[in-house]
Amino acid sequence: MLSIITKYFPELTPTQFSQFEQLFKLYSHWNEQINVISRKDIDLLYERHVLHSLGIAKVIKFKPNTQILDVGSGGGFPGIPLAILFPDSQFLLADSIGKKIKVVNEIATALELSNVRGMHSRAEDIDQKFHFVVSRAVTEFPVFYNWVRNKFLKENFNDLPHGILYLKGGDLKEEFGKFFDHAKFYDLKDYFNEEFFETKKVVYYKM
Repeated sequence: MLSIITKYFPELTPTQFSQFEQLFKLYSHWNEQINVISRKDIDLLYERHVLHSLGIAKVIKFKPNTQILDVGSGGGFPGIPLAILFPDSQFLLADSIGKKIKVVNEIATALELSNVRGMHSRAEDIDQKFHFVVSRAVTEFPVFYNWVRNKFLKENFNDLPHGILYLKGGDLKEEFGKFFDHAKFYDLKDYFNEEFFETKKVVYYKM
């Protein structure tokens, strides 16, 4: 199952390989206690959760010291896979459901991810600022934008200016409304050839 990750990210270090390898056992364990992934999806963890999260890494390679907020992280997606891939960037994973953040912190500890912190909080209540905000379809984009629009640092040193990186699927023109013409849409089928990614996108919105 891990082969689907190494297929698209062949340059993993031994540490990263080990961390990705441990994800299945860790999520299987925690999912039995706290349902953070659909039960029928656990066998498809690497495709539908880990690789999907890493779609963001096909759009941008975070540079060292980048500060990233994952809103509505649930059990740690997309934040945990991205934190494994970018160990020199800092990730704050936030969710309004405390037991899901317990899973985030337990998994980060088990993997020795010193660049991850879980926070039980709604996005609106976080008073820090970041270079990027990532998320996996927690709500419609205009609502999400209002949650996070004041949470961005002014400095830029990545290849993309700071902004939102949003994992979303389907036809988005109606949902995005006035935001549509200012957003950039990356089709994940251009990077991953599994059928699951046929309608999936990374949306980048510059702030």
